Amino acid sequence: MKTSLYLTASALALGLTVGVATAKVPQDQANRLGADLTPWGAEKGGGDGVPAWDGGLTAPPSGVSFDAKKQQHPNPFKGDAVQLTITPGNAGQHGDKLTEGHKALLKTYGTYKMNVYQSRRTCSAPQFVYAASKNNALVGDLTADGDGVTGAIMGTAFPVFNNAMELVWNSKLRFRNHKVTRQFAAAPVQNNGSFNLIIVQDEAILRWSDPAKKKAEDLDNISLYYIANTVSPARLAGNVVLVHESIDAVKDPRKAWSYNPGTRRVRVAPDISYDNPGTNTDGMTTSDAFDGFNGAMDRYHWRFLGRSVKYIPYNNYDAINAKLDDIIKPQHLNQDYMRYEPHRVWSAEAYLKPGVRHLYARRVMHFDEDSFTLSVSEIYDGRGQLYRVQELQTANYYHVPLCGAAGEIIYDITAGRYLAQSMRNEQPPVNYFADELSDSRYTPEAIRSLGVR
Repeated sequence: MKTSLYLTASALALGLTVGVATAKVPQDQANRLGADLTPWGAEKGGGDGVPAWDGGLTAPPSGVSFDAKKQQHPNPFKGDAVQLTITPGNAGQHGDKLTEGHKALLKTYGTYKMNVYQSRRTCSAPQFVYAASKNNALVGDLTADGDGVTGAIMGTAFPVFNNAMELVWNSKLRFRNHKVTRQFAAAPVQNNGSFNLIIVQDEAILRWSDPAKKKAEDLDNISLYYIANTVSPARLAGNVVLVHESIDAVKDPRKAWSYNPGTRRVRVAPDISYDNPGTNTDGMTTSDAFDGFNGAMDRYHWRFLGRSVKYIPYNNYDAINAKLDDIIKPQHLNQDYMRYEPHRVWSAEAYLKPGVRHLYARRVMHFDEDSFTLSVSEIYDGRGQLYRVQELQTANYYHVPLCGAAGEIIYDITAGRYLAQSMRNEQPPVNYFADELSDSRYTPEAIRSLGVR
């Protein structure tokens, strides 16, 4: 049986590793959820600059005027002052709370800085997600090789996790509501600061969060349906990607199709996986790095590195509401809009298995304890050199409520370029209640009608 994840964390801090576990959590461990642990499995108490969790934001805060259909979420903490600014000159004084990725950005770019604010544990979710997470603790399993999930559904798959693969599954299957539509901007920024803006409309039916499903086996091995439709610039407009995301990618790999308006043909797209270049990224990231990390896990060994307090991007409401021209600058984002806070993170390492290939030979991932969002990731090449640093802004979308990414940045340390993608800035607000979406829309035949220039 699984032991307490905090005992496990202590063991791993001593350099021990944990293999793939397939036993369920005993009742006394599940009873900790909502007691000394949050409903999704984080430590409820505070310490080292991190406050105790008090329930998070579950509605627009008092005094905040907000229309979810017309505007991005206003910053509920406008009155907060910067407590600390980390620069290349003083970074060495704060090394214990900096990820290796942020240390590298501070070393590489003389103008890079991190404004640190008080920590606010805003994350929350609907009560039905909390109930599902507690049940998952009792019934959720990994498949024998760790590449699939059984028993669990909705919410956190493994709220009392016991190894790195379960931690990563918590991130991949984190709650993002059932049916969602959005429009986002992407900007591949060259080292001189120039970029061509790309606008994408994407949508998903997150079948993992379907309230009608009772367990993972009911999903026919598909965790989500996803469509991305590029709407500008003109040279890219009308290109559509369709994905059926597998739960167990070894049993049945991800299925993907693409529609090109020039040929008016839908083609199977096996290149939308692993280390193939991400769509609309100018080759600055891989397909499996979208949304932090996605897709099959079978090319890596996974090791749990433990828990620590780090300064991570959090409650990034000012960044979401900034004008694109104001926040996208040469070398890196305009850090005046970024907010960093001390939070506990769970860290995991993926290192390439012998005899297989991937552009990324090693990845170190830091997951926010309260949302399981991948907050910062260090990516290493085959020579063992730091290659790219990935950073995801996060916020609580308090009208749902849920916590999640609000923009994704990939810094290429070697080339001096970066990619800003999934940016909500100056775009319509995300619709987290897109009940009009139906499964019939997510077929190769249906996406042809979407690809109109």
